[in-house]
Amino acid sequence: MATQATERHHFSFLQIAIALQTLTIFLQAVSAGLLLTSSYGETLHSAGARVMYGASMLYVLAAVLAWKPGGGPVRPIWYASGFLVLASVQVVLGIAHVPSVHLPLGVLMFGLSLLALVRR
Repeated sequence: MATQATERHHFSFLQIAIALQTLTIFLQAVSAGLLLTSSYGETLHSAGARVMYGASMLYVLAAVLAWKPGGGPVRPIWYASGFLVLASVQVVLGIAHVPSVHLPLGVLMFGLSLLALVRR
């Protein structure tokens, strides 16, 4: 009798944090479109900014936890910290209404977050 091997995927807290960050950045792009076309877009984009920033902080926490107890590499902490800096700059640019930098930085952040997600 042949047995069928089932492959189980176990996602780490770090992978989940990166996925959450990537999703929130993508949703920010969607809410930016709503910002241009609807009356509630500004509220949604503003709330999404807070969630995205929280997701970036969660990514830093997950990177530290993956490194400290498990003896993992330090590199994810540097990546996560870089994302937190980018998120901080993004929030400041959004508040200051500088779309000429805010929008391209958002696209860059989404691309980098997606790259971090597929590399894990």
